[in-house]
Amino acid sequence: MSPTPPARRLRLGLPRRVFSQVLLMQVAIAAGVAVLATGLFLAPLSDQLDDQAMRRALAIAQTTAAQPRIAQDLRSSHPTADGPVQSAAERIRKASGAEYVVIMNKEGVRWSHTDRDEVGRVVSTDPSDALAGRDVMEIDNGTLGRSARGKVPLRDAGGTIVGAVSVGIEYDSVRARLIHTIPSLFAYAGGALAVGALAAYLISRRVHRQTRDLAFSDISALLAEREAMLHGIREGVVALDRGGRIRLLNDEAQRLLGLGAGAIGQPLEAALGEGRTADVLSGRVTGTDLLTVRGQRVLVANRMPTDDGGAVATLRDRTELEQLGRELDSTRGLIDALRAQDHEHANRMHTLLGLLELEMYEEAAEFVGEVAGAHRVTAEQITEKIHDPLLSALLVGKATVAAERGVTLAVSEETALPDRLVDPGGLVTIVGNLVDNALDAATGLRAGPAGVGHARVEVVLRTEGPEGRTVVLRVRDTGPGVPEDRRESVFTEGWTTKEPPAHGKRGIGLALVRRLAERQGGSVRVCEAPGGGAEFTVVLPEGLAEPRPVATEETR
Repeated sequence: MSPTPPARRLRLGLPRRVFSQVLLMQVAIAAGVAVLATGLFLAPLSDQLDDQAMRRALAIAQTTAAQPRIAQDLRSSHPTADGPVQSAAERIRKASGAEYVVIMNKEGVRWSHTDRDEVGRVVSTDPSDALAGRDVMEIDNGTLGRSARGKVPLRDAGGTIVGAVSVGIEYDSVRARLIHTIPSLFAYAGGALAVGALAAYLISRRVHRQTRDLAFSDISALLAEREAMLHGIREGVVALDRGGRIRLLNDEAQRLLGLGAGAIGQPLEAALGEGRTADVLSGRVTGTDLLTVRGQRVLVANRMPTDDGGAVATLRDRTELEQLGRELDSTRGLIDALRAQDHEHANRMHTLLGLLELEMYEEAAEFVGEVAGAHRVTAEQITEKIHDPLLSALLVGKATVAAERGVTLAVSEETALPDRLVDPGGLVTIVGNLVDNALDAATGLRAGPAGVGHARVEVVLRTEGPEGRTVVLRVRDTGPGVPEDRRESVFTEGWTTKEPPAHGKRGIGLALVRRLAERQGGSVRVCEAPGGGAEFTVVLPEGLAEPRPVATEETR
């Protein structure tokens, strides 16, 4: 005989298909929600019925007290069963369906009541809260039994409390009404469960079509691959929902924007603050390859709306490229200056050769001294006033470039800067940007109509403050100046009046100047220079370090 085949083991568990799992879970959720909703509805129903009755009574009382005629009749009549107050109260009671409408004076004497015999008697419950000016809602027993009550003060035309209004709503048995409600409530819950099961089936079919019958493990693998791709690429990705809140922020975007993972879920303005970066990412500034500055980084942003009303923005770090572009501009300027100097040097050599051939040796020696001394004097004047080597070298180079462009670059007599800068590189960037802009403005003026004065740029670098640690920089030019209505917008990223260079876009220099100044707790502003043109002023309160102690024999 053949051996008996092993019995097949029964395997219990959730089905693997997404369709079956979603259907099963949604039916279970719908049943649980129906049961929970029924219980949660029954539990507070009694309190809700009480609250509704009290609020209705209070609303009727407030409406009654708002009629000025009632207060006048209360003060001018006596509490009688046929009085004007009783008639008005009965009319309101019948119109509103209230059990009673009682109007009383400050002593608690009734001017109206459903039972005409009670008119003229003192009320059975304490009216002190209403007579003190407070609205009262309560469930209490009175001469007509248990009722839901609302009490409000009654005021005359001058706002003085002359009495109170008490309105009662008949209080049925809440338990009886609750028990009467249970069968219909269960019927509604059963109907809702059936509708929920049908909706769960339809949703599961839709999920089945959209997921192409994938298993949850496949979907989990796809999500893991998506996360790895988003956090592995070297571009920042920011996803926004239709309300402008951040819903995705990959690692590169966190680095470029200086945000943490906690920014996810926050509104864009709350996470980034106001500024051009938030305007670009939110879509208030439109375009492609938009430049913005975040901290010390120059970013290129592109934004694409999504079908759900949100958007996805990509960010690229252009800081190094922008620095290379500026270095390229400076290099080109130096090359142009060297080319011009080469021509000028050739002319000088020809002049010197002619003087020597004519045996005019004294004139030749004087000519060589003048040529060599001019550049030496400029360099010496700058290094005597500015002791920081980076800044002095920058200004010497800028003076050479300015001379070749026909612009005089002068360092003011009041300039005096020691070699104790906290951030020499930052100040070099600030001075370089401002001097370049001033040279461009002055050069444009020189090329303008005839009769315009000589183009000139002046630099002032000095210290201020009681401790002498505040650095003040002023750069003046004889250009056209900055209109008053644009003196704030010139520091906005992307704002420029120049043609863009071949390597990229303009509108970053002054924005970087402001960021670098603010990073050191300083400020930058522009105004009109004396005699016309623009004057940029940068103040760095902690620009200089503490003076180094002088070494003595004891400290050595």
